Amino acid sequence: MDQQTKDWFEEGLFKRLPEDVRGSFSQEQLAALKVAFGARKWGKHPVDIRGTLKIWTWRYYFVILLGRNRRELSRAEQKTAAFMQAFFLMLFLTFSTLLGLLVLYLIKSAAGIDLFPGFSLGIWGWFKTNIL
Repeated sequence: MDQQTKDWFEEGLFKRLPEDVRGSFSQEQLAALKVAFGARKWGKHPVDIRGTLKIWTWRYYFVILLGRNRRELSRAEQKTAAFMQAFFLMLFLTFSTLLGLLVLYLIKSAAGIDLFPGFSLGIWGWFKTNIL
C-alpha cells in the first residue's frame, strides 16, 4: 500500500500492528475497522486519564482528556466560543475592578481619609474586626 494513500486512521493503526500483519488488510477491511473504532483520531493528549468505577452492581467508566483543540469548529461553535470568551473576559474585568476598588477603599480608610464626613460603608470596621 502506498504511503501517501494512508489516512490518519491507517497510520495510527499500522503503528500499533506488527510489520508482517500490516499489508494483509484489504480496503474493505480497513473501512470496516475505521467504522468500528469510530472517527476518533489517534493521538496523544497531555492529560489522558481513563478508569472505571464500580458502584453496587454497575460499572461506570470515565475519561478525562485535555489538550489543544485541533478540530475545525462549525460556525455555531465559533460563535459560542467567541461569546464565552467575551463573557469570561467581562467577568474577569468586573472581578478585577471590584477587587481593585475594595483595596483602594481599604487603603483610604486605613489612612483615615473621609471622602464624605459622617458616612461609612462599614467595610473598614468589618475588615478591622474580622481580618486584622
